[in-house]
Amino acid sequence: MTAQKNLMNISREALSGARVLVVGDVMLDRYWYGAVDRISPEAPVPIVRITREEERNGGAANVAYNVVTLGAQSSLLTVVGEDEASHKLEALVAGTGIQTYFGRDPDLKTTVKLRVIGRQQQLLRLDFENTPRTELLASQTATFTKLLEVHDAVLFSDYGKGGLAHVSDMIARARAAAKPILIDPKGSDYSRYKHATVITPNRAELQQVVGHWLDDSELQTKVGNLREQLDLIAVLLTRSEEGMTLFDAQGLLHVGAQAREVFDVTGAGDTVIATMAAMVAAGMTLRQAMPLANRAGGLVVGKFGTATVSYEELFA
Repeated sequence: MTAQKNLMNISREALSGARVLVVGDVMLDRYWYGAVDRISPEAPVPIVRITREEERNGGAANVAYNVVTLGAQSSLLTVVGEDEASHKLEALVAGTGIQTYFGRDPDLKTTVKLRVIGRQQQLLRLDFENTPRTELLASQTATFTKLLEVHDAVLFSDYGKGGLAHVSDMIARARAAAKPILIDPKGSDYSRYKHATVITPNRAELQQVVGHWLDDSELQTKVGNLREQLDLIAVLLTRSEEGMTLFDAQGLLHVGAQAREVFDVTGAGDTVIATMAAMVAAGMTLRQAMPLANRAGGLVVGKFGTATVSYEELFA
């Protein structure tokens, strides 16, 4: 079954009242832009003469930023270090209207992704990170429980950096509170996401868990088994140029990719799940929200780096 081309609209007022709690791994995205005129005499690598620097919200911070850019409300619960990068990130996030709840661990190095850009192409990426102590993560559970009451949906953004070590406990609390639970998963063990409403893996991530498939029929069987094992309402598979497919109790719903030039896929998954969460928080079903999430993902890949989509762009 294919979704209709007509996208279901939602009023700006309805969206402005929707509240999404984003929990997960945040990072600071740094971009160094420069001119590439020659190759180094020391090694066969380009010399980049840096002319401009930029910092953006990354990871779960970018997810929360996508939620508020669409016009909904968002709170961000996470763990960061007590370092320069964390304060830069907190200032960036605070400027967006997101409500921040940053736990701090002096032993933690806040994740920074530094991308070196030359001639509008990414030449190199440097990652700075380590893993938070579980004691601090456990302390965040109490804050999570308080925040649950005043939010309409919960979104877990897992980047595998250790910020969601207690995700199973938080899912249980969210489910007991009857809140929709959306998860952008990571890794090969999805058992910790049991009882979520929907998970949104891409093809490579899903293959890591269920193995390869020969055709859509085998894919549907594998995803059906996964849904049953994990007690999920749905699985939303993002398929790049093939669009995306939602698997639920009704079967499958597929929407094709929005035809447009792909400039940069960085953060496209963030935009997709943020749009899903915002729409579900505003009262839409997963099936109603999916075509909008697909359109948002198609819009954001036409932009450079971690980017967002506005209400006006989405419903233009």
